[in-house]
Amino acid sequence: MKAFLALLVISATTAAFAGQAVGASNIGITIRHQKVGCHAWAIGNGAYKATQSLTVKAGTSLSFTNNDVMPHALVQLSGPRIAIHSARLAKMGAHTAFVLLKPGTYVFGTKVGEDYTKGIVTVGEDNVLRLVVTVK
Repeated sequence: MKAFLALLVISATTAAFAGQAVGASNIGITIRHQKVGCHAWAIGNGAYKATQSLTVKAGTSLSFTNNDVMPHALVQLSGPRIAIHSARLAKMGAHTAFVLLKPGTYVFGTKVGEDYTKGIVTVGEDNVLRLVVTVK
């Protein structure tokens, strides 16, 4: 019975953290358009915010998808240098991915392109996207 209860607790704990990106070997990050602040990004199924951070293990893959009406270019602002192939996320559905192999703190952002979609109204200053990834 104790073994069953322990398994039940482990299963419940695992289910509670299933949406968390930390510790996963492949993490999806999505950029989207929003009315206030123009754009934001989310890690996995998490909340959309302009600034995000997470801690992962070495060897974790990050996959970025642009679901914003505005083009973005993914840029590395600091940390151990990596090559970002297809960093230009020029249209909705565009994506890129890479693996973080070295321990350290990586900081990413985007350079935003012009929004040529008619009828899109936003409120306030555009968000500056920032993602801090600590690799252990």
